[in-house]
Formats: sequence, structure tokens, C-alpha cells
Amino acid sequence: MTQQTTTDDRPVDLALPLDQPEPVPRCDVCAALARQRTEAEAVRDWSKVTDCNVEIRDHPPHRRRQSRTGAAG
Repeated sequence: MTQQTTTDDRPVDLALPLDQPEPVPRCDVCAALARQRTEAEAVRDWSKVTDCNVEIRDHPPHRRRQSRTGAAG
């Protein structure tokens, strides 16, 4: 009889986290998301921090700026 295992023996390769995106200047949506992110960091709600980062990164003014400069946010 063979022994079953429930774990993978291969090592897990995790990428480094992305840098936090900077809010687009004079954008009220980005500013609100940045405030929410700061509040989430204060209470160590890392899921909310990540959500805010994704929303800032995907916000249309941010995406236009990235495509113009070729930089990732």
C-alpha cells in the first residue's frame, strides 16, 4: 500500500509585493482611496490595503498616466 500525502513537496516561490501606487495628483478618487489605505494600515487590515492599492492602480487617470510614461504604478 502506498502512503498518500496531502502536501506538495516543492518549495513555494512567492514574488515580492508590488510597491504602493501613488495617487494621481488632484484626483479626489485617488485621494479618498489613499486615505482609506492609510486607515487600513493603522488597523493592520492588509486585505483592505491591497484592495485600495488595486483600485488606485486600476483607476482610469492612473492607467492613462502609466501608459504615457510606460511606468508601472
